[in-house]
Amino acid sequence: MSENGQNGQNSENHRTGRTRTAAARRTRRTSRALVAGVGAVAVLATGCGGGTSASSGDGDGEQAGKRSGAPATPVAVASSPQAATWTDGDDKARPVELAPKSLARGSAADLAHVQLDDDMKGMVPFYLTFSVTNTGPGALDRPDPESGFAVVGADGRPGERLMLMANPLATGSGLPESCDKGVPATLAAGRTAEACQVFMLPKGQEPTAVSYTDDDAAPLIWKAGDGKSGASGGVLAAGASAESVWRNSDDRPVPVKITPKSVRAGDIADLSRFDLDEDEKKLVPYYVTVEYRNTGEHDLYPGLQDDLELRSASGQPSRPLVLIDIGGPGVGECPDATPDEMVKPGATVTQCSIHLLARTDRPATFTLSGDDPKARPLTWTATATD
Repeated sequence: MSENGQNGQNSENHRTGRTRTAAARRTRRTSRALVAGVGAVAVLATGCGGGTSASSGDGDGEQAGKRSGAPATPVAVASSPQAATWTDGDDKARPVELAPKSLARGSAADLAHVQLDDDMKGMVPFYLTFSVTNTGPGALDRPDPESGFAVVGADGRPGERLMLMANPLATGSGLPESCDKGVPATLAAGRTAEACQVFMLPKGQEPTAVSYTDDDAAPLIWKAGDGKSGASGGVLAAGASAESVWRNSDDRPVPVKITPKSVRAGDIADLSRFDLDEDEKKLVPYYVTVEYRNTGEHDLYPGLQDDLELRSASGQPSRPLVLIDIGGPGVGECPDATPDEMVKPGATVTQCSIHLLARTDRPATFTLSGDDPKARPLTWTATATD
């Protein structure tokens, strides 16, 4: 399809009186696991916290049970208890109170006896110890609130939650003493327990928040470190220009200079013309505006904003909301591409995308990557303004 043809198709599919978030709703039940980085299975002597799993060790049990590494380095973390829910095995939301107790940075030596996946090698372990209080009337059976926690880095991405499996031959847990606590099998009404969970962050990424999510509940956020998603660990400062590459309809590479302009908080009333579901009406729209300059030699279709991903302080991803409004006024607070025609060499186009976040959350970063195979993802700090 030619770029002009693509432009016509986009105008037909760009805006409608309903939102396309059904796929997100269908996967909401798994969002807690996704945010926590579930799926990183490692070999260890025994688990850290209830509900973890992994495979067997490659050394004998005695060696795997020994602790190693230097003492963990404390990281400042807010510790105010917050009311939450934990969804049990019967899909019933049970009331609990949660609070981080400590966060500490470990070292690779701490996990010398852990068989890490290749994509986790070189990452830095962080140990989150938290408390859970059963504030409901009945006992909690096999509570695992750690699956809803996340340690979020400066790039807005949650660390990988390290899942561990028991080794019956071990004489110890194999974990640093700073992360050697697990939730009991049963937690009686009114009782409090502490547990620890290991999160792996890329080297150079410092924690900015600890968050907790459970199904449809709004995320809870506690500040970690300085709490700022600043220009560090590969994150660009707000407004900083960067280069990427897109492919045009003839599959020719077109270099593009990207300059973020603003991240603005809106009001859900801005979208009153559209058919939002009840969950969406509880959210807050944020408008991300970016300018693109075609620094290449070929025309480029102005659909560059389609792949922009906003990351919240709790580590939640938010893709652009697609609203179709053929011939309508659109959303005045977030106008269509200007200009809305092919971007000529040397010309610029300004685009705005709409992202929905929970009222308890806020923008942290946003990521964009060209569609050229060699284009690397670029991440900027997202500072919201009214």
